[in-house]
Amino acid sequence: MCKHHTFAIATIALLFSSISLATPNNQPKLVLQITVDGLRGDLLQRYQHNFKADGFRYLMEQGTHYTNAHYQHTNTETIVGHVSLATGAPPSVHGMVGNVWYDRQQARLVYNVEDADYALLSAGAGVDQSSEIDPTQKAAQQDGRSPTPILATTFSDELTFASNGAAKVFAVSIKDRGAISLAGHTGKAFWFSKAKSEFVTSDYYYQSYPDWVTDWNQQQQPKQYSNQSWQLSLAKEKYTLNEISQQHKLDFAGFARTFPHPYGPASFKYFTTMLTLSPAGDELTSDFAQTLLINEGLGKGRTTDYLAISFSSNDYVIHLYGPNSLESEDNLIRLDSTLAKLFKTIDKHVGLANTLIVLSADHGVPEITPNSQQLGLKQAQYFDANQIINQQAIARLKRDFGLDEKAIRLYTQPYIYLDHDVIAKQKVAIADVQQAIAEEVANLAGIAHAITSSDIAHNRLANTRVVELVKNNYHPRRSGDIYLIFEPRTYINDMDGLTIASTHGSPWRYDTHVPVIFAGHHIPRQTINRDITPYDIAPTLSNYLGITLPSGTTGKVLTELKQGAGTNQP
Repeated sequence: MCKHHTFAIATIALLFSSISLATPNNQPKLVLQITVDGLRGDLLQRYQHNFKADGFRYLMEQGTHYTNAHYQHTNTETIVGHVSLATGAPPSVHGMVGNVWYDRQQARLVYNVEDADYALLSAGAGVDQSSEIDPTQKAAQQDGRSPTPILATTFSDELTFASNGAAKVFAVSIKDRGAISLAGHTGKAFWFSKAKSEFVTSDYYYQSYPDWVTDWNQQQQPKQYSNQSWQLSLAKEKYTLNEISQQHKLDFAGFARTFPHPYGPASFKYFTTMLTLSPAGDELTSDFAQTLLINEGLGKGRTTDYLAISFSSNDYVIHLYGPNSLESEDNLIRLDSTLAKLFKTIDKHVGLANTLIVLSADHGVPEITPNSQQLGLKQAQYFDANQIINQQAIARLKRDFGLDEKAIRLYTQPYIYLDHDVIAKQKVAIADVQQAIAEEVANLAGIAHAITSSDIAHNRLANTRVVELVKNNYHPRRSGDIYLIFEPRTYINDMDGLTIASTHGSPWRYDTHVPVIFAGHHIPRQTINRDITPYDIAPTLSNYLGITLPSGTTGKVLTELKQGAGTNQP
C-alpha cells in the first residue's frame, strides 16, 4: 500500500492549499540535514585538530556553531532525538517516548516505527533474530515500517505542504528509525538491511524500487570490506587521549577490543553487523545518499529540496568502546573524510553556496563507568536491571494491597509498566500502587529518581530541571507508570546479553548535550555559546524558508541566522 502520495498531496495540500515554494536567488536549492548518532556536543571540538579543512571543520569554521545545545527531555534515545529534531518538539508532543514502549491495547512491547500495514519491498530484509544485536529492533513483531506512530508533522512535511508536493524529500540512514523519522510522513526513506546487505524501504513509500536503487544494491558494495579490517587512520601518537583501560571494551564475535578490527568474510553471519559497528557503515550510507542526490536530481528544480542523512556508526562504536577510546576518535576522523567527499559531491551538483546545511545529533553519551570510577567518581556504577523488580517491592504490594508480582507488567528503559487490569480487580487505586513501588525502587543504590505518571499528570512535582525533562517525556498513551532515573554515570550495561561499554538515555548533561551547526548558503561565520535546544532547528529551518512551522513545535527560531538570509557573509 502506498498511501503516502494521497496523504501528502491530495488531503493535506487541499486542506492548506499553499502556493508552490519557488526558489528565488535568496533561497537555498537544497536543505541538507546531517545527524550524527550519539555525537556529544564537546567531541567535535576535542578532536578538531585531527580533522581536515573540508569536513567537520568546514561546518565549524565557515558556519554558525552553537556550542551549548541541550535536549529538554529525559529519555535521550535514538528515536526520541531524531523525531525531536524533525518536529521541533519533545516526546510529550510527538509521542515517541522511547525506542520501544508497552502498548496496552496490543499487550506487548512495540518498536517505534514498526507497522504491519506496510511491508518491506525486499523479501527477507527484516530483522534477523539470530544475528541482530539491537534489542529494540528485535522487539518488533513484524518487519513492516512507516512513520505512522509519529504524532506531529516534521519540517520535511511542512516543506512538502508548502510546495504542494513539488519539493523532493528524502532521508537515508543505517537505522530504519534514523531515516523514517527525518523523512516524516510525506518524504521517502531508505535504510540498511543487515539481513540483505542492501538499502531497503517499505511500500509506504514505493510500490517498487527506483532503478538507481536496484542498480546500487546489485553492485554489492558492502563486499568491498570482505576480509578487510578497520585500521587506525593515523599514527597512534597523533590521537588525543591515552586510553585508561581496554578491559571494558566489548569484543563482539571476534571484532576485537583493540585495533585492528577484522570484518571477516562477506559470508560471515555477523559481517554486515561488523560494518555498522565501524566507519564502513557511514561510508556506505554516504555513498548511497550521493547516488540518491544525483539520480533524483536534488537541487535542480524550482523548489527547495531536502535530504537528511543520519550517520549511525558513532553510536554503535561508543556502545562497544566508549567515547574516550581510540575507536571513537578514529571513527570521527573517518566520518570527517566521508563528509568531505559528500560536500564535494554536493558542491559539484548543487553548489555548497546553494545548500543550507545543518548538523546535530540525537543524544550525547557518558564516559565508560569504570573509567569514571578510576578517575575518582566512586559512586558511578553499572546497574543490574534485575534489582528493579525486587522482593522488597513485591512484599510491599502484598502487604499494602494484597497484590503479587503480576501487578508489575515489565520494566523497559526507562519505565516500569503496571498491569492496570490486575490492579483494578483488586479495587486498588493505580496512583497508590505507583507510589508504593516508586518508593521501594527509589531506595536502591544508583537510583536518583522514581517518578510516577500520576504525579506527572497532576503536576505534583517539584520545579526542577530534571522534573521538567521528565514531564517533556510523558505521553499519557505510551509512557509507563514509573519513570526511573539513574545517578550520573550509572547505567545498565547489558544489551540483550552483551556487556557493552557505554550507553545513553539519561537527563544528565552529558546525554542531552549535542552540537548544532548551520553552514552553507548565506549562513554567517560565528560561534554562539548561549543556551539553545535542538528543538530550535526545525522552526529555524521553516522560518529560513518562510514556511509554516511543524504542527507541535515548541522550539524557537534562532535569530542569529537571520542576518545571513539573503546576503553574502565574509
